[in-house]
Amino acid sequence: MPVPVPQQRGVPAAETPHGADLTVLVIEDDPAGSITGPELSAAAGTRVRIRTARNLTEAGRLLTDDVDCILLDLALPVPTTNATATTATTTAPAAPDHRPEPAPGRADELAVLTHVLRIAPLHAVLVLTAQDDTELAAEAVRVGAQDYLFRGELDARVLSRAIRYAVERKRADLAQHQLTESGLRAQENARLERGLLPTPLLDGSDLSFAARYRPGRSRALLGGDFYDTVRTPDGTVHAMIGDVCGHGPDEAALGVELRIAWRALTLAGLCGDQLLSTLQQVLEHERQSEEIFATLCTVDIAPDGRRAGLCLAGHPAPLLARHGRPARLLPYEDGGPALGLLPRARWPRRQVELGAEWSLMMYTDGLIEGRVGAGSSQRLGQDGMVAMVNSRLEQGLAGEELLEAAVAEVRELNGGELTDDVAVLLLGRDPERIRRRGRSASRPGPVSTASPATAPAAASAQRPPLYGP
Repeated sequence: MPVPVPQQRGVPAAETPHGADLTVLVIEDDPAGSITGPELSAAAGTRVRIRTARNLTEAGRLLTDDVDCILLDLALPVPTTNATATTATTTAPAAPDHRPEPAPGRADELAVLTHVLRIAPLHAVLVLTAQDDTELAAEAVRVGAQDYLFRGELDARVLSRAIRYAVERKRADLAQHQLTESGLRAQENARLERGLLPTPLLDGSDLSFAARYRPGRSRALLGGDFYDTVRTPDGTVHAMIGDVCGHGPDEAALGVELRIAWRALTLAGLCGDQLLSTLQQVLEHERQSEEIFATLCTVDIAPDGRRAGLCLAGHPAPLLARHGRPARLLPYEDGGPALGLLPRARWPRRQVELGAEWSLMMYTDGLIEGRVGAGSSQRLGQDGMVAMVNSRLEQGLAGEELLEAAVAEVRELNGGELTDDVAVLLLGRDPERIRRRGRSASRPGPVSTASPATAPAAASAQRPPLYGP
């Protein structure tokens, strides 16, 4: 007759609070029995209920959710092949089975134990063995039992202490297993999110690039904000930054989809209104709800670096800082609505003169919606951000240092971490830097420095870190 498999409860039996009543299932073939409830209750200082099963068939029927510990006699007859096979194919979902196999030559002696561990993976298990079989008892613990007892030394005091120990050890084992699984999942999620962060494609460009990214979700690497930068074969540098409404993993996934779609469409030659109209179609097909929308800012910088085309889809206007002049917001009167709001919306492309030397900062609203002072209702806003950036520019900061200082000051003004995602990227053109690079490239040098093997390293050196610590 196949051994019935009990349903394992979601909360492990080993999580019985200390000092609560205990239920022990004793599996042995001694009709008289060797343990009584009153003796254990007196020794344990709490009520102990005992259930006795003479074989594994009875044990399967008595193994219910309220059993805290199983006391198993290793001298029980080995389960039949049919019973074992049935159990293996019908075991209820429980904790994954990562227990070690018995040592060679011990599998038959521990068949009863492995069977019980299979049908009761969430219960503490104590094994009973002969006093002269220490090696078998130790092997039983290695395979998965929490502890062992010798039949000849069995008394209420020893058994009570062993049961308590077994329950606590099982609880610790389950907690450690859950902690390990959570850690592995977190590492895998981190690797996945890190792989989804953008790598700018700026090889061959004279423009500098810097970026900072801080997701609002706790312990996340990726949020609903997204950005990207690519250089097309004609020498034009395209930059984009956007924000999906919301802060959850669904919004982060949608942001990645929009970023990848933008890069593909840009490399395919689309720009301006045509590109944004296609992105809106992507958003409408991929979003979880019709209420989801995304703001976007795109900039395409001419090959000479002196002018750019600007498109705004419900997004804050970029900040332009020219040499010797205060930073100012680019015009935003001609912007269109956010993606996903109006079915047949249009996004005009505005021509912007950049000049010979400039820095262009693109950002999401997380940078400007922080509070000004802990507990204050006043937000930083665009005007406050412009003043803050101008103050840092007067101190001579630029590039990575400028972004790091700006994000740090916004956090300090807010009185702690920002609740919204923050993405900031900075593109710049420095004629003197371009001239120095040109002179360095034209200066003759050792053959090894111009070899193809070193060319990729020189190109990758233009790529700074994507997000701050």
